[in-house]
Amino acid sequence: MVYSISETAKLNQLRPYYYFKYILTELPKLCDERGNIDPIKLDYLMPWSDSLPDKCRKPLRS
Repeated sequence: MVYSISETAKLNQLRPYYYFKYILTELPKLCDERGNIDPIKLDYLMPWSDSLPDKCRKPLRS
């Protein structure tokens, strides 16, 4: 599963380390009191999301 997420991040021009760091800090914020996460709330964390921080993205080559 980790390999799949990493490769999908690369295909979406993301830097896997920073992407994992970001999603692993954001996921706990989405948990309810029972530790569950509503799947609808995960859209902004997907590798193709436009709302990911710039630090997750590979710099553009000149």
